[in-house]
Amino acid sequence: MFHNYSWRHFCTLFPLYFLNSSLLAAGQAADAVAPEAATGIQVQTLTHANKFMVATANPVASQAGYDVLKAGGSAIDALVAVQMTLGLVEPQSSGLGGGAFVVYYDAKEQKLTTFDGRETAPMAATPELFQDDKGEPLSFYTAVVGGRSVGTPGTVKLMGELHDKYGTLPWKDLLEPAAKIAQEGFIVSPRLAEAIKGSAEYLSRYPKTKSYFFNYDGTPVEAGSRMTNTAYYKTLNLLAVYGPDEFYTGQIAKDIVSQVQIIADNPGVLSEQDFANYTVKERTPVCLPYKKFDVCGMGPPSSGALTVGQILGITQEFDLAKMGANSPEAWQIIGDASRLAFADRGRYMADTDFVPMPQGLLDKNYLAERAKLITPGKALETVSAGEPEWRHPITQADDISIELPSTSHISIVDKDGNAVSVTTTIENGFGSNVMSNGFLLNNELTDFSFKSHQNGYPIANRLEPGKRPRSSMSPTIIMKDDKPYLVVGSPGGSRIIGYVAKTLIAHIEWGMDIQEAISLPNMLNRFGTYDLEKGTQAERFEKPLTDMGFKVSIKDLNSGIQGIIIEDTGLLGGADPRREGLVLGD
Repeated sequence: MFHNYSWRHFCTLFPLYFLNSSLLAAGQAADAVAPEAATGIQVQTLTHANKFMVATANPVASQAGYDVLKAGGSAIDALVAVQMTLGLVEPQSSGLGGGAFVVYYDAKEQKLTTFDGRETAPMAATPELFQDDKGEPLSFYTAVVGGRSVGTPGTVKLMGELHDKYGTLPWKDLLEPAAKIAQEGFIVSPRLAEAIKGSAEYLSRYPKTKSYFFNYDGTPVEAGSRMTNTAYYKTLNLLAVYGPDEFYTGQIAKDIVSQVQIIADNPGVLSEQDFANYTVKERTPVCLPYKKFDVCGMGPPSSGALTVGQILGITQEFDLAKMGANSPEAWQIIGDASRLAFADRGRYMADTDFVPMPQGLLDKNYLAERAKLITPGKALETVSAGEPEWRHPITQADDISIELPSTSHISIVDKDGNAVSVTTTIENGFGSNVMSNGFLLNNELTDFSFKSHQNGYPIANRLEPGKRPRSSMSPTIIMKDDKPYLVVGSPGGSRIIGYVAKTLIAHIEWGMDIQEAISLPNMLNRFGTYDLEKGTQAERFEKPLTDMGFKVSIKDLNSGIQGIIIEDTGLLGGADPRREGLVLGD
């Protein structure tokens, strides 16, 4: 059992917590099946609980969720408290100004479903929004910073509708912890401080943003300092009194629209009508049979479940379990399977409310044929999209879009067996860098392709009014015997897909517990270059993968995987040691 620490305890503990990681881990070496424990990555130990569990990217947020579950709240009650807190203490990754995808298992109804709270393009947006007067794509940060990139936020309405369906505690009570922290202050973590320092040029561009993240002398706030957020406190109080609709039809919506449109150097086209029109969509999960499991996740506009599913479906044509985690050949197969999946992703996957998509992307026979393209021990020379079953095919061009890794993931299981996997984001680090009412606004529109056509053919993920941009967010619930077995997901931009696939393969194929699977050094390949996690044992694969024909790049691969396994004997949880994640349970 974990002690029921108050938020003040964590605020006091934070500076020591980040300097002395032994508070969260016993420092044991990872199982030798790994690659071994990664240098420079804090080794965490598996967390056990009997009744309920919450895993988030920040200890203060995990504590907020734990307190709700301890008070008898549901998984969705805990999610609301966690999201409101994350938006305050981890503002660079998610918040009220962004969107999220939810995979949810309702224990009473024994039903798995998903909810789409993705941002939408303003009705005044055009496919040329991110093109210059010559029709050429804008540079990424020219497009991102300012009001132009802001889509209609979905997070608040998503939290409200989920609470209406599955909440048990009063809405206002779930907002109170974050409101109290906003008023009384929280301790800036090293990760947040480093992010502010790294984004100082853009964060200092707009007065409201600069006044929040910088001291009076113009220096970025430092780790260990205390931050308060009076504007956020007022926003949460408004939402507590008037409910989520206040965000979409009240003063908050008016303030956001005004802020987006008055940005002199890069104004946007978001309107109050866009807020009034916004809807959360419940969608059917996308599932792939895999070994004795069903791997289920979010379908379009997310590419996550489809692409993770394709990677698993292709790799299960090979004996990865026999090869083991230390086999370069196993990683070559995973890398090439990922490249094939990403080729299909770039050609076909987008918001299916606007564009048609093939029906056969997860067909077993199709994936078996794709697997035949892979020769163990030799990297694929070229990769292109396949030709899955498609009842009404159209010709489309490959996508041209950028998706950067600043997001957060939440996994929760409550005492009644309800389970929720949520990936939440404002897209780029600090989103558009524009603040309103105490929170940052997303830059989600830059997840669309900046070009609408290529070589005369339309791009599926082109910008259109009201459309939801394609995402790689991959909140996942693995089902076993029609019951949830594993709740997992990660931030990381388009690398999310590889992080989740790695974790599932490590656990299911290589027998690692969920913490070992999460901590396993990241190795992934999306578009041809094999990325190996810098400062870890993954680096030893550089030569064998190069010899197989891959171009190899060694870099920081900052995943943020949170996972919970549900067994008859209890719950087992893991948090990504690359971030500030913490698992709490009872």
